[in-house]
Amino acid sequence: MDVLSGFGAHLGSLSSSLLGYIVPFLFVLTLVVFFHELGHFWVARRAGVKVLTFSLGFGPEIAGFNDRHGTRWRLAAVPLGGYVRFFGDEDAASTPNQARLAEMTPAERRESFFFQPVAWRAAIVAAGPIANFLLAIVIFAFVFMVFGKQVTAPRVDQVNPGSAAESAGFKPGDLVLEIDGAKVESFSDMQRIVGSRAGEGLAFTIERGDRQLTLTAVPELKEVKDPFGNVHRTGLLGISRSLAAGDVTTHRYGPVEAVGLGVQETWFVVTRTFGYLGGLIAGRESADQLGGPIRIAQVSGQVATFGIGALLSLAAVLSVSIGLLNLFPIPLLDGGHLLFYAFEAIRGRPLSARTQDIGFRIGLALVLMLMIFATWNDVLHIAAM
Repeated sequence: MDVLSGFGAHLGSLSSSLLGYIVPFLFVLTLVVFFHELGHFWVARRAGVKVLTFSLGFGPEIAGFNDRHGTRWRLAAVPLGGYVRFFGDEDAASTPNQARLAEMTPAERRESFFFQPVAWRAAIVAAGPIANFLLAIVIFAFVFMVFGKQVTAPRVDQVNPGSAAESAGFKPGDLVLEIDGAKVESFSDMQRIVGSRAGEGLAFTIERGDRQLTLTAVPELKEVKDPFGNVHRTGLLGISRSLAAGDVTTHRYGPVEAVGLGVQETWFVVTRTFGYLGGLIAGRESADQLGGPIRIAQVSGQVATFGIGALLSLAAVLSVSIGLLNLFPIPLLDGGHLLFYAFEAIRGRPLSARTQDIGFRIGLALVLMLMIFATWNDVLHIAAM
């Protein structure tokens, strides 16, 4: 009852800023979902597969049109995803319609997804997540070219008493050069490494005056609040950055450098996600960090206050996350389909219709449980604010 009461108390303040959440949320989610489905669509067309429907959202159609190939492009009422439906699909999850498949003529089979060689089917399915990763790289590169990147030198301004940094011997003015042999070019680089390796001993190469020293520090896992009051668990040294003249600069990059940085940013999101999942399994991370549509909408609205550049960066992060999630080997997701195709390639024939049906049912149950858990986390998060 305490949780529900807290949620109710915050409902009024949430509804007052609902529009500020919904518009950025729809922008971010629609952009990411569109390119994910476009990946499936584009490769399917290359394979000669007939695409019946390209839908943004689920449920009743709000608006739509048919292209010259007979594909129905539609905008649906529930904007929480999307799908591409191929010739021979029984539903939006690409479950095969066995009765319809058995009745197909040779000409129809050439246009059906399910009669394509396994390599083509795997390519069509993998194209969605790949499109998400490419979108993230392009968005990050665009942001670095147009808006630039603020770089703060990895210089220590203050050392908090009793912190891991003080125990390690850090002093104001120290400039961090490397962490465990990895070059550090900004305070943000240092935060990323430290934040994901709480409880581990890290070797810091620092410049102090005209000398180079090596200090060993163990970041502490702590809960911190961002400017919007959201709580995050991260590793901390207990130092603050220097904002002195010369230590803060803004760089804009050319196309080649920007794309390289886009790849680095995308890879960082991938490694950070797997690091979190590994920490979750090991008990170092908390499952309350998992969020659903409500949390995404809230964060989208908050980030939008920083401008279009920040909102685009959030879209890039979300695109990587959706790409990774869809690659999980869970039936119903893209990764589950790829798992079935791997078995088919090894065995030389598809898994039985009954086995696939059982797999899809298990996958649906797992996805629904994840959605319910994430949404409940969102409710708890709002109640605690």
